[in-house]
Amino acid sequence: MLIHLQLRDFAIVDYLELDFAPGMSVLTGETGAGKSIIVDALGLLLGDRGDSTVVRHGAERTEISAVFDLGGLPAALDWLKERDLDSDVQCHVRRVINRGGRSRAYIGGTPQPLQQIKEFGELLIDIHGQHEHQSLLRRDAQRQLLDDHADNQKLLDALAGHYRHWNEFNRRLAALREAAVQREARLDLLRFQVQELQALNYQSGEMATLEVEHKRLAHAGRLQAFCQQALQRLYDDDTVSVQGLLSQTLQELDALLTVDPRLTASSELLNAALIQVQEASDELRHYGQTLDLDPDQLTTLEQRLADIHRLVRKHRVETDELPALLAGLAEELDRLENSEVHEAQLERERDQARRAYDQQADRLSERREAAAQELAERVSAAMQTLGMPGGCFSVTLERLERPAAFGCETVEFWVSANPGQPLKPLSRVASGGELSRISLALQVIAARNARIPTLIFDEVDSGIGGAVAEMVGRQLRALGEQRQVLCVTHLPQVAALGHHQLKVDKQTDGHSTRTAIEWLDDARRIEEIARMLGGVQVTEQTRAHARELVEGVATPDESDGSSE
Repeated sequence: MLIHLQLRDFAIVDYLELDFAPGMSVLTGETGAGKSIIVDALGLLLGDRGDSTVVRHGAERTEISAVFDLGGLPAALDWLKERDLDSDVQCHVRRVINRGGRSRAYIGGTPQPLQQIKEFGELLIDIHGQHEHQSLLRRDAQRQLLDDHADNQKLLDALAGHYRHWNEFNRRLAALREAAVQREARLDLLRFQVQELQALNYQSGEMATLEVEHKRLAHAGRLQAFCQQALQRLYDDDTVSVQGLLSQTLQELDALLTVDPRLTASSELLNAALIQVQEASDELRHYGQTLDLDPDQLTTLEQRLADIHRLVRKHRVETDELPALLAGLAEELDRLENSEVHEAQLERERDQARRAYDQQADRLSERREAAAQELAERVSAAMQTLGMPGGCFSVTLERLERPAAFGCETVEFWVSANPGQPLKPLSRVASGGELSRISLALQVIAARNARIPTLIFDEVDSGIGGAVAEMVGRQLRALGEQRQVLCVTHLPQVAALGHHQLKVDKQTDGHSTRTAIEWLDDARRIEEIARMLGGVQVTEQTRAHARELVEGVATPDESDGSSE
């Protein structure tokens, strides 16, 4: 719901700030006062194209900003979350257009492309009147309205799931058949690659072990020479060895322990060192005996490393990705070698998915047919009270050549506004006033399943008066009981039925012109409706008539047209 609007240097508005309320708010004012200024501003704010002509004379830029309450609009909150935008209940939208025509738009302070703003705006406000972006002119919006009226959302969600499932099998079959075109050439390559990888039989983690073993074999001679030299120095040299020197020193030290017991600690350390030297010598001797100088084993190991590196380079993978590569190629080879079996299985699964889709689509079509007939009857009946006696409304369902995620048919609204005229698509209705009133009837009937919380009707009462004007007003008021409605009107019968009223004034000082908009209290509202009734000269009689119109709002039944 729209809760706040601020305009700065827009057209002939220098500065305007308004808070909005739920229910039906009417905008009135003298002809030429600029009653549609708010409609135009909201259209620009939410994605309409704009240029420098909207910038007030003498200003550098136009700025339009609004705050929307998204508390009852989960679709808009989800839209924000999907794009990592601020998803608070209150959302601030801002549009700036400078004197050079450059435009910038923001959601919650984050810059956004105009197309994104337009997409978001379609979740917030629907503008009805002679406007090119009116949603009911779009066939997809007409289908959505019919489905909302029939309460088809759960069925649509299930159908979309079956459609995705069916499409996935179609995609896999197409890929299988495309691969079969070059099957033989691909088979030869796959067989060679699989055989090559199978022959290699690389095991995950094997490379680290191979590299350690290769380094040991490559330096076996050096390692063996070191062991011999170390053993000679530590133990085997009869002339001078570490073991011999330690033993001699220990014997001499032990002889002196009787002279000075304080040498005991040194004796114990030398004893431990002697043991460590003996153990180290034994370990080196054992290690040296295990060293293998077999050149054939080294050659075999080097060849395996070369084979692994060659296939890693060939397939451009990491070494430990080779087992997964083999599994993938083997799976593809199996599919191609048994493509006929796989294709038959996929066809069975695809046909099963299509049957599930068709079953749901048939249910949806039946519900749409019933809802289309009921909606057509109710809108046709409403048209009789909205200045189109003899008018007729129809909902056409046309079968698609190929199923879609939303079902097997398109939906289009057709209308004849006058007796004897043929039905035409709603998008081709010539009269903007008739189009607005038909849209009004549709919105009132469909209000219980409404998706868009704020509706704006710009001059929906064009070309009507009297009882028809009152009926339009009552339908708008009934709609305002469920959604926020903003209505630009020149008819007192409609204005009197609003929950709230704003007056638009054009003011001039001889040098410049500006538009001001203000909320009216009860007394000023009577005066404004009296002006609308009586023109320039407002008499006590017209004031009494205005008071009668406002006080008679509650009768007859306010819900007239909202449930029939």
